[in-house]
Amino acid sequence: MAIRRILTVPDPLLKTVSKPVEGGVTDAHRALMDDMLETMYDAPGVGLAAIQIGVPLRIIVMDIAPKDAPREPRYFVNPEIVWASEELKSWEEGCLSVPEIYDDVERPARVKLRYLDYHGAVVEEDAEGLFAVCIQHEMDHLEGVVFIDHLSRLKRDSAIRKVRKAQRIEA
Repeated sequence: MAIRRILTVPDPLLKTVSKPVEGGVTDAHRALMDDMLETMYDAPGVGLAAIQIGVPLRIIVMDIAPKDAPREPRYFVNPEIVWASEELKSWEEGCLSVPEIYDDVERPARVKLRYLDYHGAVVEEDAEGLFAVCIQHEMDHLEGVVFIDHLSRLKRDSAIRKVRKAQRIEA
């Protein structure tokens, strides 16, 4: 396993629509997911899409277990939302690709999703609360959408300026 570099806005690769994983989940995909999970834990974060480390495949890793609880890693290959509630919920979101920026985003409160797990088995499950928010946030990445794209142009531009400034200071 290896820790990979996380892309940050305004990197144009983050606007890439990720390609489906073809032919099932392979050892190479599992190695990628292991790297993604290690990268996410190191950052630290609760979710990471493959495109955030420069790999345009429809793969997500997530762990929304509380900080003081044992880790509960989750793997999502080719995830799709097959149903979303009409009820919306606003949640404060952040993103490893937009460090230190947080804002409220409104999304469906509940979703039903279908995906392949770490071993390639088809899974269908319902999500609500933090799980629903996180899976929708990460699935946005697969479509080339970053959470700040849901904000006003003023807030989005401000967030990008803050990230660029922080990068200059770091360099």
